[in-house]
Amino acid sequence: MAAPRLPDASWSLSKVREMDRRYGFPLMKNPAQNQIKTVWYQRLAAACFSFGLMTLAGVMIWGAIATPALAEDYNKAFLVGADFSGRVLVDSSFTKANLRGINLSHTDLRGVSFFGANLEAANLEGANLSNATLDTARLSDANLTNAILEGAFAFNAKFEGAVIDGADFTDVEFRQDAQALLCKAAQGTNPVTGRNTRDTLYCD
Repeated sequence: MAAPRLPDASWSLSKVREMDRRYGFPLMKNPAQNQIKTVWYQRLAAACFSFGLMTLAGVMIWGAIATPALAEDYNKAFLVGADFSGRVLVDSSFTKANLRGINLSHTDLRGVSFFGANLEAANLEGANLSNATLDTARLSDANLTNAILEGAFAFNAKFEGAVIDGADFTDVEFRQDAQALLCKAAQGTNPVTGRNTRDTLYCD
């Protein structure tokens, strides 16, 4: 959408006549009156120009706000050591991807599938993994400090050596042996949800 063109600062009498024909106004005999009318036309055109710019800016801003983040497909991708920190990856899929050492810190990973993914030594500090699928994923030596895993499905996921200080495991589904392993290292409180890590794991 192109913005309207701002007119020249000085308009000729022929330009005034053109505007008169367009809008149906008669040409004044008094030159002073024509000069006043010229100024009026200039102000009208400038106002239209400003309105056009505001409309264009509004359309661009609304488009940026209304466009949602699209889910991405990284199934079976080789992303060792990649940096995805701080991104919004809601409902994306990393099924069976090699994500060893990947940086996913402070990333929005709600609803993401990590089914069968290799997340060994991955940095998931402060990530939101709510309702994510972690079934059979390998999270050995991963950093889950202050991560939120509420409602995630992590049955058969491996957490050996993972750092879970302040992680929130509310309603996470995993095997009892994995729960017992995590309870040995559980400590801290999640800064976002305010929940104690050991309480979310039902540790004794």
